[in-house]
Order: sequence, then structure tokens, then C-alpha cells
Amino acid sequence: MHTSRYIVKRIILAAVSLFAIITLTFFLMNLMPGDPFMSEKATEENRAILIAKYGLDQPVYVQYGKYLINLFQGDMGTSYVLQKGRAVKDIIFESFAVSMQLGLKALVVALICGIVLGCISGLCKDKLPDNIIRVFSSLGISMPGYVVASGLMIVLAVNLGILPVTYNKPGGEIMPIITLALYPTSYLTRLTRASILEVMNQDYLRTERAKGMSEFVVVFIHALKNSLIPVITYLGPLTASILTGGFVAESVFNVPGLGRYFVTSISSRDYTMIMGVTIFYSALIVVMNLVCDILYKVVDPRITLD
Repeated sequence: MHTSRYIVKRIILAAVSLFAIITLTFFLMNLMPGDPFMSEKATEENRAILIAKYGLDQPVYVQYGKYLINLFQGDMGTSYVLQKGRAVKDIIFESFAVSMQLGLKALVVALICGIVLGCISGLCKDKLPDNIIRVFSSLGISMPGYVVASGLMIVLAVNLGILPVTYNKPGGEIMPIITLALYPTSYLTRLTRASILEVMNQDYLRTERAKGMSEFVVVFIHALKNSLIPVITYLGPLTASILTGGFVAESVFNVPGLGRYFVTSISSRDYTMIMGVTIFYSALIVVMNLVCDILYKVVDPRITLD
């Protein structure tokens, strides 16, 4: 009963948060100078016709009201610039399918590698494996995505020639997956290591050792389960971020995913695309955080959702 009430409360808060994000984004977007048709090779008269056609000459509060009405009917409008005349929701779902396929693979790699390396690092505290893992995780966290992507392309595609440069060729997913997975893998490694070290000296683990259980079972089964709460907390925004694609990875490797629209929609002043991408990304983060909150209860039944 408490769990159901908590979920309902979170859904209501999520709806309020989304409404606030939509409102703030809409009015901030309209504060940008210019309009979507500034780059068009058209006369001032034709530009004025386009602005009037899409209702951009009306007061902002009128545009906002119309946008909300259409949004509640499932209509996000049509793209003004990036894919003229095409429905924004169709563009988002089509490009998200590509990003999700790539992102799921990167997420699995990040989770497996991050948790395993974190456990090994915690188990071998201050020893050679721990020192090596900590160095590489620090490098993975500190290196910007464009450096990772460019470095992989130069070494693996140009110098060694073992992987294709673009995404749409066999093996083309490998470098984008590594680029997307490197930072979260490094962060999860450090997070898991810290959590493992925190629980390693708990009484229940001493009891398991006294029963004759191997250190592997103690660490990877019993200690890990109670170390996953911080990892699950990070998992919500990580999943949303990695599934929607990274602008750097998708740009460098020519991936036709959603990530490229995060920046190009703003630079093109494509208002409907800006709103559509922002709403979709925000909704995904809210849903992922809600799922992670429920997972707390699965991992540790002692947690009460209230």
C-alpha cells in the first residue's frame, strides 16, 4: 500500500516537474534572438509569410497556450528547419531507435565492466590491480568525449585500419560504444569500489567468512548486493543520458541518432525540435529515476518507500 501511494505521488511530482520544464524551456527559447527562418535564402516578405504561417508573429503567451493544447493531444508540431514539414515526434522516435540500440549495448558494457572492476579494486585495496584500475578510471573520467572519440578513430581506424570510420559499416558500432561507455564505466568503477570498501568489514560478512565461504562469494554475492544502492542512484540519469545518445559520439562517427539534435536544433533555432527533444529527454530521466527508486526496494527490502 505504501509503495503504491509512493508511486502515485512520484508520478504526480513528475508531471508537475515536466510541466515546469516545458514552460521554462518554451519562454527561454523565445528569448533567443532571431527566428527559425533567418538562414533561409528568402526575401523579407517570404520570411514574414513563413512566420505568420507558423503563428510566430503572435504573442508568446498565445503561442504557449496553443503549444500546450496541441501537446496534450499528442502533437509536437512539425520541424521548421532540420527536417522541414516532418512531424517532430516521428523524427524523435526514429532517431531514438538508433540511439537506444547503441546506448543499450554501451550501458551493458558500462554496468558489467564498472561493477566488476570496482569489486576487484575494492578487494585488492592498495595493491597493484587496485592502483592500475584507479589510474585508468581517473583517466576515463577526466578525458572529454571528443578526445576519446578522436583518439579511437585515429588509432583504430586510421593508423591500424581494423575498424571502419563510419557507423553504418560492419564493426562500426564498436568505437561509438566505447566512447559512450568509457565515462560511466570509470565512474561506476570508483562508485562500486567505495561502496565495497564501506561494507567489507560489516559483521555479516565476517559471519559469511567464518562459515568458510570463499572471498569471491563474500565480495561478489553478499557485499555487492548491499553496495548497489549508490550505483542504482546513478543508474537513472545514466540510462536516460546514454540511451538518448551522445552528441560527440554520434557526430564523430556519423550515427543517425537523437543525440545530434540536442545541439543542432538550438543552433538552427528549430523551436519545435528544441521543445520535442527537451520534453522527451526530461520524461525519460523522470521515468528512469522512478524505476531506480522502486529498484531500491528490490535490492534492499528494509528500505521503505514513503
